[in-house]
Amino acid sequence: MDQVTQLMQGLSSLEINLPQATQQKLLAYLALLHKWNKTFSLTALRDPSLAVSHHLLDSLAILPYVADGALLDVGSGGGQPGIPLAIVRPELRVVLLDSNSKKTAFLQQATIELGLTNIAVHCGRVEQYQPPAKFAAIVSRAFSELADFVGLSRQLLAPEGRWLAMKGVWPHEEIARLPDDVSVEAVHRLEVPGVEGERHLVIMRSAGA
Repeated sequence: MDQVTQLMQGLSSLEINLPQATQQKLLAYLALLHKWNKTFSLTALRDPSLAVSHHLLDSLAILPYVADGALLDVGSGGGQPGIPLAIVRPELRVVLLDSNSKKTAFLQQATIELGLTNIAVHCGRVEQYQPPAKFAAIVSRAFSELADFVGLSRQLLAPEGRWLAMKGVWPHEEIARLPDDVSVEAVHRLEVPGVEGERHLVIMRSAGA
């Protein structure tokens, strides 16, 4: 099955309706990722037939849980989930943060080539990042354990904000190790077309929020 068909069928399964131009931009992002990955090792995924499911659909599966307001993608790597979310939500302000300069060079180039004016890229460590304003949501995909994720980024979250952690199996042990002042609002099981194995989204907030 070609990528165009894979994407159309996957979006239909996720009940996401996108204009053709938006779908083309998502596939243009995949093409850039594939091109740069040969040199920069942006992702461990080498099978092009899995790119739509594992990069695009996996990122977009969390779309219903992404609120309005600024979004920070911590440890963005090759740009997931931040770039796919920014493509389908052009009104959403997204910051892609990674400490690897080769990866942020790709992120910057992809943002320019795709014309994504709602994205900013920052190279650095999350605990040292000092943005002008805090974020409504902070997302990560396989960045670190939950306690480390919230601990390193808590100064960046707006008072009513939410952490969105993309995980594989339900992370019972990681949840048990969360600090007392962080509460789990929900754990959603995600059904991602073409992705085998479990996928979950853990939504957390400060206990006082």
